[in-house]
Amino acid sequence: MAPDKLVSEGAELGFGYSLDGGKHVIKRLLWGVLIVTEVFIYSSYTILAHLCLVEGKLPFRSSSVVLSTEVVKIVLSVAMLLPELRRGDITVPSVANCLPFLVPAVLYCINNNLSVYMQVHMDPTTYQILGNMKVATTAVLYRIVIQRPLTNVQWMSLGVLSIAGILDSYGGMQARGSTWSGEMRLTVAGLIMMFIYCCISGLAGVYTEYILKRHYQTSLNVQNTLLYTFGIVLNGGMWTVQEAWGGKEEGGRVDLFEGFTFKTWAVVMSSAFNGLIMSVIMKHDSNITRLFIISCAMLVTTLLSVAIFQLTLNMYFVLAFILIIVALYMYHRC
Repeated sequence: MAPDKLVSEGAELGFGYSLDGGKHVIKRLLWGVLIVTEVFIYSSYTILAHLCLVEGKLPFRSSSVVLSTEVVKIVLSVAMLLPELRRGDITVPSVANCLPFLVPAVLYCINNNLSVYMQVHMDPTTYQILGNMKVATTAVLYRIVIQRPLTNVQWMSLGVLSIAGILDSYGGMQARGSTWSGEMRLTVAGLIMMFIYCCISGLAGVYTEYILKRHYQTSLNVQNTLLYTFGIVLNGGMWTVQEAWGGKEEGGRVDLFEGFTFKTWAVVMSSAFNGLIMSVIMKHDSNITRLFIISCAMLVTTLLSVAIFQLTLNMYFVLAFILIIVALYMYHRC
């Protein structure tokens, strides 16, 4: 199947897609509720992760959080799969159709661990602002893999977005003090990790959309179960390595939930529902809507950061914020 046909295949529910019959309004309303819910879930992740920090450090291993998240996701996926199994609606995919899910599982394994570590190197708002680099990486990969053309104005918007990222990076690195002092903050290591994160995120998102839509008639719950099975194996291996390494320093103690608190479990549940909802969006809509969600989440995170952490916004952030709004308007309106 040609990649450029994947976007329009199936009973699409998102922005710009047609719906049949009298259920049009209800379906669009439900889809809107799903989108808004995902915006708040996505924006809550970095806030919750920062609330978990103890003296600027993570009290748990990133692999423990990611592994726990994968387990929660597969439990929920199997639970949603059971009714389909009882009805006999499930067709077991071939091995050839299962193996492609290993690729995004590897990419998500890397990125999920990176996203945890990045919280130590930047404040929540900077995390969301720089996360908009995903627009550029995803757009380029979307053009290559899905073969979706972009207008000249849309390419210009990506340039504006890049300038905004540079301004925010510079402004964040001007801040000095503790890991969290209410100021914009960004380290060089954090900037490098964010660049790698956005490149991998774009590739993972586009490839996941490709394989989900390539076999559109296959149940999303089956596809998620395959993806999260690979995820558990990979993240289980990473946790074992981290535990073995850390165990030498801590007297050989093995504890998956070491350092976990109620806030940590909130991070796990937020990440789990974020993954499940994003898979729905990428199967029934596209990565473009995913980018729209990420951008809106940036605004929500900013408001939450001001309210919870008494964040002080410097002029670099204000300029970056304005440029991002302009870039998003240019990108999504053209």
